[in-house]
Amino acid sequence: MAAKLHDDGHHACVMFADLVGEVHGEASQSNQYLVVDGGHGALVDPGGNMTYNALFMACAPHFPAQRVEAILATNADADAVASLGHWLLSAHCRVYVPALWAQSVPHLSGAGRAAGRIAAIPDPGAAIVLGDAVIHAVPAHFLHSAGNVHFYDPVARVLFSGDLASSAVPGDEAQVPVEGDLGAHVAAMAPFHRRAMAANKVLRLWTKMARQLDLEWIAPRRGRPLKGKRAIGQFFDWLETLACGTDLVDADTYRPPGG
Repeated sequence: MAAKLHDDGHHACVMFADLVGEVHGEASQSNQYLVVDGGHGALVDPGGNMTYNALFMACAPHFPAQRVEAILATNADADAVASLGHWLLSAHCRVYVPALWAQSVPHLSGAGRAAGRIAAIPDPGAAIVLGDAVIHAVPAHFLHSAGNVHFYDPVARVLFSGDLASSAVPGDEAQVPVEGDLGAHVAAMAPFHRRAMAANKVLRLWTKMARQLDLEWIAPRRGRPLKGKRAIGQFFDWLETLACGTDLVDADTYRPPGG
């Protein structure tokens, strides 16, 4: 089942949250996103091999999957872009990926298949034209990947935030946005953020940037999206004080065998 985050008749953003559920709980839940502007389409973090067939079919009511012209990858994680080889065969698309991973992701496809089709996003970010719209790749280094970007759609006012804002919920709950008070949802986000995000310093720098974006949605790769200024504002407030990653490391973290 798909959920529309935005649709003005020309520009649309569609979320798919339960496709991995079709493999009987074998893998973690993940979200995939389709952005359409007129006759142009892009997929954000289309997922792994488990997701490919279901996503290809799920796109059909909204946009022909074989006409997707851009794959936007926040990083090189398996649940972000391991299906790359399939998409390079089925669609005449380019793959936009952080520069750090530009020479790694071709390993996910057959020899020569990615040649000339990988666009390396520089560390400061980039503007990606999709029809009449521009999708902005914005820096998200070390959140959680050392080479990481987010994608900002100013028409739909959506920030595709990759692992940031991810939460542990079943697929049938992931399409239900968090609106109003962030409240109990923090408990579903906290364990992953404490473990996977690099440090509070990075969260504070990112949040300072993100507060300058006009946002209606934060759309993560796992779990429920955040909708509206109140939930998003509380999320920013939470991140700014969150100890995580190297903040929590000490000598006991690194013990030799038997130590």
